[in-house]
Amino acid sequence: MLKYSLVENLLTERPDDYAAQTQPTRSYNKSEVIDLILRRGTLLTRTDLVAAFNGLEETVVDIVKDGGTVNMPLFNTSFSISGVFDGPMDSFDTSRHRLNVNLTKGTLLRKAESEVQMTKTETTAPQPTIVEVRDAVSGTANEVLTPGGVIQLWGSNLKIAGENEANGLWFVPETGDAVKADVLVTNKPSQLIAMIPALPAANYTVRVVTQYNGSGKGLKTPKESFFDKPLAVK
Repeated sequence: MLKYSLVENLLTERPDDYAAQTQPTRSYNKSEVIDLILRRGTLLTRTDLVAAFNGLEETVVDIVKDGGTVNMPLFNTSFSISGVFDGPMDSFDTSRHRLNVNLTKGTLLRKAESEVQMTKTETTAPQPTIVEVRDAVSGTANEVLTPGGVIQLWGSNLKIAGENEANGLWFVPETGDAVKADVLVTNKPSQLIAMIPALPAANYTVRVVTQYNGSGKGLKTPKESFFDKPLAVK
């Protein structure tokens, strides 16, 4: 059973475009494949199977080195050359051209492809998580904020990224409008350090809003995280 989940398609601008991401059950190396053959039952020993596998691998490599192709039920090989040639009299040059050995699925894998059963699973984008908030002036954690001082946030996926105006480090009072930190000193996934704005006395909730997702392209819509303890400005 092959599991798959749907994730935001970052190659398009539409917020409702999603792409499938497969989740293979596991990966098998040569030794583990041989174990499975032995479990199925065979007159061959492990030594025989290792020799047969090695012989197949070495023979295919020799055929390719000799410029030949292999057509088998599992896979087929072919050649292609990358790069541009300067006219009909030009020749292959390793500094400008590259020989590619291509593999395509054979008849057995094409048949297996149509027989794989699929099941959909849920997935979520990386969620920013605030673990600790430290006020540098008072030296306390998870208690107070000092206006004009420095705040340090520790956690995961905290990096402020993306062009959405909502992105940023926010201080949300119990009543009134949220205030955004204008100066970020350190902006990392595991740590945010910022200057605390001139906040009036009140209890505040710290909020991180970001489109960071750990890859080159950010999330289409921001994710947010609230620290679960109110912090006091006295």
